[in-house]
Amino acid sequence: MQWKRITAVAATVMLAAVACGTPSSNSGNNEGGNNVGGAQEKATDPTAKGPAPEVEGAKKGGTITVLSDVTPDTFDPTATYYTDGNQIEKLFYRSLTQYRLDGPDHKPVLVPDLAEDLGTKSEDGLTWTFKLKQGIKYHDGTPVKAEDFAYAIKRSFAHDLYDAGPTYQQQFFLDGETYKGPYGTGGDNYKGVETPNDHTLVIHLAKKFDDLPFYAAFPMFTPIPKAKDTQKNYEQRPMATGPYMVQSYTPGSQLKLVKNPNWDPNTDPVRHQYVDGWDFKFAQDTLKVQRQVLASSGPDANAVNYSNLDVSLLPEVKDQAQLVKGPSPCTILYTMDSRKIPLEIRKLVAKAHPTEGWRKVAGLNPTDDPPASTILPPAVPGYEKYAIPGLDGTGKGAEDPAIAKEVKDELTKLGKLNFELSWYYSIDDPISTRTTQFRKQQFEAAGFKVKAIGVPKAKIRTFTGDQNAPVNIGKTPTGWCSDWPSGTSWYPVLFKSDAIGLGNSVGQLQDKALDAKIDAITAKTPDEQLKEWMTLDKDILENYLPAIPLYYSSSNMPIGKNIGHAINDPTQGLFEFTSMFLKQP
Repeated sequence: MQWKRITAVAATVMLAAVACGTPSSNSGNNEGGNNVGGAQEKATDPTAKGPAPEVEGAKKGGTITVLSDVTPDTFDPTATYYTDGNQIEKLFYRSLTQYRLDGPDHKPVLVPDLAEDLGTKSEDGLTWTFKLKQGIKYHDGTPVKAEDFAYAIKRSFAHDLYDAGPTYQQQFFLDGETYKGPYGTGGDNYKGVETPNDHTLVIHLAKKFDDLPFYAAFPMFTPIPKAKDTQKNYEQRPMATGPYMVQSYTPGSQLKLVKNPNWDPNTDPVRHQYVDGWDFKFAQDTLKVQRQVLASSGPDANAVNYSNLDVSLLPEVKDQAQLVKGPSPCTILYTMDSRKIPLEIRKLVAKAHPTEGWRKVAGLNPTDDPPASTILPPAVPGYEKYAIPGLDGTGKGAEDPAIAKEVKDELTKLGKLNFELSWYYSIDDPISTRTTQFRKQQFEAAGFKVKAIGVPKAKIRTFTGDQNAPVNIGKTPTGWCSDWPSGTSWYPVLFKSDAIGLGNSVGQLQDKALDAKIDAITAKTPDEQLKEWMTLDKDILENYLPAIPLYYSSSNMPIGKNIGHAINDPTQGLFEFTSMFLKQP
């Protein structure tokens, strides 16, 4: 699920790993190695009911601390699209549907969450009806109403305010391209959603969207009462429906959660409420906090870090049970703005990129983050391995003096010597600083000019998320994770011309011929699509080159010694927070 902005996920280094492992019931994953491959399936269980099955050996009480070196840009459900924000918000928001992780390999299965079912589709495929659970309450004891779901959907069209959120509704819902949300002149008079009664939500589409039940698992589909909508301030005091609620939130710094007294486990098929609270601390120093978690001294035994362990710390791992490993549906990319860097220059950037050296400087583990040669990762159905020469996730690039000279000579022939490459980096993050210095040195050796702009780590996603930012390298999404197991959650979202306006464009491509190719595949049946996506994948890299594939991510996250049931969620490559507990509360 996105870069899960999960889809994603990285700026200059991987920000959060994002499909299987066999953790013990009361510790981290103790398996060896890793499996990035293995396509996920669209598994569903429309009859699933609460409560969620108890975790063997689980205990109640205590507080888990999450020491994060990265910073979610928002906890507003409408604007959430990064994997970590999405996963953290499962603790306090419930949506129409959600994923249950089944069996020893944690197979993701889509189940009803606040809905009673996974929706019923009309014969023409343009109307979906969801029956809603009754008796659900917010944390303050007030009842959840059908109109709150409808309002939340309407709110998602105010893309000028919530420009970081998912945008499938604008592409698929009725009048999605023209309706601008409940705050504008049209107000909340929107024909795309209706609530004929208190327990029914109806969604009308402009074109078929058979993956809608999977999309409905996003925080965007959590109910929001109109009277409680404080727009940009909503994330400070959001209406919680999950097992926890927000006690306090300091943007860029800390999020504290406490138990929601009005959460009913009997209605929830996926979540638990084992610990008393959660303390998320953001913008921490990566190596420092990962060492703290591994050492597990005092309160750090109750802590986790959800970034992959830096390879330099592997010798310090005394107990493999302190590493939670598992797959994810994500590919990390080095993105280039096609509006600002001509194709012939993009090809030279790819030729000069010092991938092998960069991997070492970034602290990547070759086992957990294997080189990528495609846009689509192995976890997504339809994936087929191929490699275009020079784009296989390996190579010395400009570290090789001969290659550096070749690139410089070609730039000179094109009259583009000293072509400027510019990007943002986290000035207060040692790894981001090191990778920037390394890339700058190699690119300059190959005849490029480099302008690297340092910004605070806590704000990096805001800067890189601006599709029209005054840089030409590294605009997000710099990594993408499946929103659900299908190429439809990749190519239409990332490479069509409208992706720029929707804030999700990889390479800022504007090509009508490519748009037509994507639309033609999207109109086919799911089985027919499987045969087409990889052909398109290769076409995009060979003929457009909006990004350089770097690696497929998988999880290798450190946990404290007192953490129980820390498992990898293969839908996002992060901890499944809601089932964690403390062995000794």
